[in-house]
Amino acid sequence: MNAFDMTVSREVAAGPQAVWAVLTDLDGAEQVLSGVTRIERLSDDGYRVGTRWRETRTVMKNESTEVMWVAEVDAPRRTVVRSDSNGISYATTFTLTPIPTGTNVTVAFAGDYTNPSALTRVLGVLTSALGRRITRTMLTRDLADIARAAEAREPER
Repeated sequence: MNAFDMTVSREVAAGPQAVWAVLTDLDGAEQVLSGVTRIERLSDDGYRVGTRWRETRTVMKNESTEVMWVAEVDAPRRTVVRSDSNGISYATTFTLTPIPTGTNVTVAFAGDYTNPSALTRVLGVLTSALGRRITRTMLTRDLADIARAAEAREPER
Protein backbone atom coordinates (compact mmCIF):
# COMPACT_ATOMS: atom_id res chain seq x y z
CA MET A 1 0.00 0.00 0.00
CA ASN A 2 1.46 3.36 -1.06
CA ALA A 3 1.66 5.98 1.68
CA PHE A 4 2.62 8.84 -0.65
CA ASP A 5 5.03 10.02 -3.29
CA MET A 6 6.19 13.32 -4.70
CA THR A 7 8.76 14.75 -7.06
CA VAL A 8 10.64 18.04 -6.88
CA SER A 9 13.10 19.36 -9.50
CA ARG A 10 15.58 22.20 -9.72
CA GLU A 11 18.05 23.47 -12.29
CA VAL A 12 21.57 23.86 -10.94
CA ALA A 13 24.19 26.05 -12.64
CA ALA A 14 26.88 23.38 -12.23
CA GLY A 15 27.70 20.20 -14.10
CA PRO A 16 26.60 16.74 -13.01
CA GLN A 17 30.03 15.88 -11.54
CA ALA A 18 29.93 18.90 -9.20
CA VAL A 19 26.35 18.14 -8.15
CA TRP A 20 27.19 14.46 -7.65
CA ALA A 21 30.20 15.36 -5.49
CA VAL A 22 27.97 17.41 -3.16
CA LEU A 23 25.10 14.92 -3.18
CA THR A 24 27.29 11.96 -2.21
CA ASP A 25 29.51 13.74 0.34
CA LEU A 26 28.02 12.32 3.54
CA ASP A 27 30.83 13.75 5.65
CA GLY A 28 30.01 17.27 4.43
CA ALA A 29 26.22 16.97 4.60
CA GLU A 30 25.94 18.70 7.97
CA GLN A 31 27.59 21.80 6.49
CA VAL A 32 25.57 21.72 3.24
CA LEU A 33 22.04 20.68 4.23
CA SER A 34 20.50 23.29 6.51
CA GLY A 35 17.85 20.83 7.77
CA VAL A 36 20.43 18.23 8.85
CA THR A 37 21.86 18.63 12.33
CA ARG A 38 23.97 15.46 12.52
CA ILE A 39 25.31 12.62 10.37
CA GLU A 40 26.79 9.53 12.00
CA ARG A 41 28.37 7.02 9.65
CA LEU A 42 27.48 3.41 10.42
CA SER A 43 29.75 1.99 7.71
CA ASP A 44 33.11 2.82 6.16
CA ASP A 45 34.09 5.89 4.15
CA GLY A 46 32.83 6.62 0.67
CA TYR A 47 29.47 6.36 -1.02
CA ARG A 48 28.43 3.05 -2.55
CA VAL A 49 25.63 0.51 -2.34
CA GLY A 50 25.37 -0.57 1.29
CA THR A 51 26.80 2.62 2.83
CA ARG A 52 24.77 3.31 5.99
CA TRP A 53 24.41 6.34 8.23
CA ARG A 54 22.20 7.81 10.94
CA GLU A 55 20.80 11.19 9.90
CA THR A 56 19.26 13.66 12.34
CA ARG A 57 17.08 16.46 10.98
CA THR A 58 15.07 19.22 12.52
CA VAL A 59 11.45 18.81 11.41
CA MET A 60 8.85 21.24 12.75
CA LYS A 61 11.23 22.29 15.57
CA ASN A 62 11.72 18.64 16.63
CA GLU A 63 14.70 16.40 15.95
CA SER A 64 14.05 13.20 14.00
CA THR A 65 16.73 10.55 13.50
CA GLU A 66 16.56 7.83 10.83
CA VAL A 67 18.98 5.15 9.67
CA MET A 68 19.53 5.48 5.92
CA TRP A 69 21.43 3.46 3.36
CA VAL A 70 22.49 3.64 -0.27
CA ALA A 71 20.41 1.15 -2.27
CA GLU A 72 21.51 2.05 -5.82
CA VAL A 73 24.30 4.03 -7.46
CA ASP A 74 24.70 4.97 -11.14
CA ALA A 75 27.31 7.74 -10.87
CA PRO A 76 26.93 10.57 -11.74
CA ARG A 77 23.36 10.08 -12.96
CA ARG A 78 21.23 8.47 -10.27
CA THR A 79 21.21 7.23 -6.72
CA VAL A 80 18.56 5.76 -4.43
CA VAL A 81 18.65 6.15 -0.66
CA ARG A 82 16.31 4.06 1.50
CA SER A 83 15.10 4.08 5.10
CA ASP A 84 12.42 2.40 7.19
CA SER A 85 10.49 4.19 9.89
CA ASN A 86 7.26 3.59 11.77
CA GLY A 87 5.98 0.91 9.39
CA ILE A 88 6.83 2.82 6.21
CA SER A 89 9.64 2.03 3.78
CA TYR A 90 11.00 5.19 2.14
CA ALA A 91 12.94 5.57 -1.10
CA THR A 92 14.54 8.84 -2.17
CA THR A 93 15.75 8.83 -5.77
CA PHE A 94 18.04 11.58 -7.05
CA THR A 95 18.35 11.87 -10.83
CA LEU A 96 20.90 14.23 -12.43
CA THR A 97 20.33 15.20 -16.07
CA PRO A 98 22.83 17.38 -17.96
CA ILE A 99 21.30 20.52 -19.51
CA PRO A 100 23.02 23.36 -21.41
CA THR A 101 23.11 25.55 -18.29
CA GLY A 102 24.27 22.82 -15.89
CA THR A 103 22.20 20.03 -14.36
CA ASN A 104 18.55 19.35 -13.75
CA VAL A 105 18.25 17.59 -10.39
CA THR A 106 15.06 15.67 -9.67
CA VAL A 107 14.33 14.07 -6.34
CA ALA A 108 11.49 11.55 -6.14
CA PHE A 109 10.40 10.66 -2.63
CA ALA A 110 8.09 7.71 -2.01
CA GLY A 111 6.81 5.88 1.01
CA ASP A 112 5.11 2.51 1.13
CA TYR A 113 3.47 0.95 4.15
CA THR A 114 5.23 -2.29 5.07
CA ASN A 115 2.59 -3.77 7.35
CA PRO A 116 -0.11 -1.16 7.99
CA SER A 117 -2.61 -1.56 10.76
CA ALA A 118 -6.05 -0.03 10.42
CA LEU A 119 -4.95 2.76 12.77
CA THR A 120 -1.84 3.45 10.68
CA ARG A 121 -3.96 3.76 7.53
CA VAL A 122 -6.44 6.12 9.22
CA LEU A 123 -3.67 8.28 10.68
CA GLY A 124 -2.00 8.34 7.27
CA VAL A 125 -5.14 9.73 5.66
CA LEU A 126 -5.61 12.30 8.43
CA THR A 127 -2.03 13.57 8.34
CA SER A 128 -1.21 13.20 4.63
CA ALA A 129 -1.77 16.86 3.64
CA LEU A 130 0.46 18.15 6.43
CA GLY A 131 3.07 15.46 5.75
CA ARG A 132 3.14 16.35 2.06
CA ARG A 133 3.66 20.05 2.79
CA ILE A 134 6.47 19.31 5.24
CA THR A 135 8.13 16.85 2.86
CA ARG A 136 7.90 19.21 -0.15
CA THR A 137 9.40 22.03 1.92
CA MET A 138 12.22 19.76 3.13
CA LEU A 139 13.03 18.45 -0.38
CA THR A 140 12.93 21.95 -1.90
CA ARG A 141 15.27 23.25 0.80
CA ASP A 142 17.66 20.30 0.33
CA LEU A 143 17.81 20.94 -3.43
CA ALA A 144 18.50 24.65 -2.84
CA ASP A 145 21.30 23.75 -0.42
CA ILE A 146 22.80 21.21 -2.85
CA ALA A 147 22.58 23.74 -5.70
CA ARG A 148 24.32 26.43 -3.65
CA ALA A 149 27.18 24.09 -2.70
CA ALA A 150 27.59 22.66 -6.24
CA GLU A 151 27.54 26.12 -7.82
CA ALA A 152 30.23 27.26 -5.36
CA ARG A 153 32.42 24.33 -6.53
CA GLU A 154 31.95 25.29 -10.18
CA PRO A 155 31.50 29.10 -10.22
CA GLU A 156 32.46 29.78 -13.87
CA ARG A 157 29.72 27.74 -15.54
